[in-house]
Amino acid sequence: MTTPAAVPIPPELTRRYGVSSEGRAWLAALPRLIGRCMEQWQLVPDLAPGGLPWHGHGAIVVPVRQRASDRGEPDPAPGAGTAVLKLAFPHEEALAERHALELWGGRGAVQALAAEPDAGALLLERLDGGRSLQDLPLDAAAGVWGGLVRQLSLPPDSRPQWREFGQVAARAEQWSDELPESWERLGRPFPRWLLEAALEVCQTRGAVGRRSGTDVLVHTDLHFLNVLACPDAPAGPGPAGFTAAGFTAADFKAIDPQPMVGEAEFAVAPLLWNRLAELPCTDPRKALLARCLDFSAAAGLDGETARQWALAREVENALCYATERNHGGDLARSLWVASTLAGNTLAGLPAPQDLPAPGEP
Repeated sequence: MTTPAAVPIPPELTRRYGVSSEGRAWLAALPRLIGRCMEQWQLVPDLAPGGLPWHGHGAIVVPVRQRASDRGEPDPAPGAGTAVLKLAFPHEEALAERHALELWGGRGAVQALAAEPDAGALLLERLDGGRSLQDLPLDAAAGVWGGLVRQLSLPPDSRPQWREFGQVAARAEQWSDELPESWERLGRPFPRWLLEAALEVCQTRGAVGRRSGTDVLVHTDLHFLNVLACPDAPAGPGPAGFTAAGFTAADFKAIDPQPMVGEAEFAVAPLLWNRLAELPCTDPRKALLARCLDFSAAAGLDGETARQWALAREVENALCYATERNHGGDLARSLWVASTLAGNTLAGLPAPQDLPAPGEP
């Protein structure tokens, strides 16, 4: 069996999950889980000497390759010549990921090659971790993103995987109850009118007002870094090795879906709270609204519905950040985006170009 020491744990994951008993237990179990999956699928790490695995906020991602099969061993996982082994910290979104990837079947999203649910492990096709939609200009990124959303927006059918996903409309109804309570408990961290704007969205787009006939499978975390280039995407001397040539959705695939079922416009929000530094200094508010409309149009979505969902999602984000220490920059970012989408940018906030990107200190 592959020795645990063969795969180092990225220090950032250790820092993030070492602060809770659940996180420490997961970190302690990772070497054993990695070794178990390596043995089960006949894999070896494909890391440069001294290199670290990739990681996201809640998972370790180990580049792997198929090892030479010994006599009597089980067959390796299909397609595992070069792949990545992903082990996620146990949480609701991670549990549903494999079901969404099964439904998409590699069309618009990374292909799942095998799964070990008990270990929280997925064996996935290997995309180009060094090239993402973050590296493309926004006007080019819009066309790629829109094409992917069109592929990913599957209408529900009779396959059993659909039973594993939460409903966007039900989440909105839940927010209708929870957001006012959180706002009061946290000492009213922003003006009441902004809370009311989010609640109006929840009431309009919740179970009563939603257009259930248009519900689809939604990748709810489809930001720029969660769209990676395919290995055969054109390469050249440009940013991150991209050429100046135009790209299409066929050159990229989505990862880390956090899937739900509901209106496809729910997916637009992460585009609006990322890459704020690229907004122009003159009238950034108008530019943010234009970005919402441009990306919505590229995907064939309704820009106004996308604006509403993004407003509600950012108010919910703001209340989450208000509960945590050392998240003042994240709170300010969410309040700037939410209030701007509501048409009345709050005074006293930093300029959007000075706000931290998600995940930055």
